[in-house]
Amino acid sequence: MQTFDEYFEVGPGIDADIGSGADPDTTTRRRVGMIGLGSMGMPMARNLLASGAAAQISVHGRSRERAQPALDAGAEWCDSPRALGAASDVIITVLPDLPQLRELLEGEDGLLAGLSNPLLLVVCSTSSPAGVRELAGELEQQTDGRVRLLDAPLSGGADGAAAGRLSIMAGGTEAVFAVARPLLEAMGTPMLLGPLGAGEVAKACNQMVVASTMVALSEATVIAERAGLDVSKLLDCLGGGYAGGRFLESRKQRLIDKDYTPSGLARYMIKDLGFATDEAARGGVVTPQLATLMTLYQDLGRRGFGDEDLTVTQRYIAELDRLPGDARG
Repeated sequence: MQTFDEYFEVGPGIDADIGSGADPDTTTRRRVGMIGLGSMGMPMARNLLASGAAAQISVHGRSRERAQPALDAGAEWCDSPRALGAASDVIITVLPDLPQLRELLEGEDGLLAGLSNPLLLVVCSTSSPAGVRELAGELEQQTDGRVRLLDAPLSGGADGAAAGRLSIMAGGTEAVFAVARPLLEAMGTPMLLGPLGAGEVAKACNQMVVASTMVALSEATVIAERAGLDVSKLLDCLGGGYAGGRFLESRKQRLIDKDYTPSGLARYMIKDLGFATDEAARGGVVTPQLATLMTLYQDLGRRGFGDEDLTVTQRYIAELDRLPGDARG
């Protein structure tokens, strides 16, 4: 059985071994750190604790009080990112984007300051594929290759995180994925899609589909309501046909109740669609629907809806005919 050091050996060694069929399930249990214990990160931490897949789980956040549910479930508290880095072989970050991660990495109390052993950093934010690759290059240079990255953005929302059925889109080497996979399996279904950044490309594609579906559902419910239909019955009907699916099921009651209390913030979609736009441009892909979605969500954000749940798209559509200078141009 290879040691953790061998997993992160510079050169082809372990990457070649794992890629040729070594069993990743034979890896030893790791010391895991988690940071970003919000609506997604907290249930992920609790599912990991319940699974027994980690030797120990340490957490850090803005306050110990907010981390208390994880501590009650058996996690250990670290007073600083530096302490978390020192206590961990693998750190899973569930943060909005790379700037927030960079803040935690740097400085005398940062994650890197506590680094004494090789570290796998699992980045679960929806971020720029190029940005992830750039960060990985910087960290490899700064740490003489002791820090490796796996990008692993998530889909499934807070309900998927709570149920342990997230879709986890990973990018990186087979070696680093083999280290992370037993841990990620406690949270959902991880899939390695290609080299570093591939997970972020997949998540950008995912967000294009989610955004277009949200707009379609919003327009459909507003049309139906103004035509005198029962929106609840309409969504029941749609759910039984080709328009049905997990996203409709997860947002159905919110659309019926016009409940826009934050779960997944609408303004994050602007960022996510921006990454999709950049990737489309890089590949020379013409994306007329993506351009329309980007215009719509930017307008939604400018009008102050960005801090509501993504389902606030419904309210935006309902009020659009009364808003001056709307996104229709």
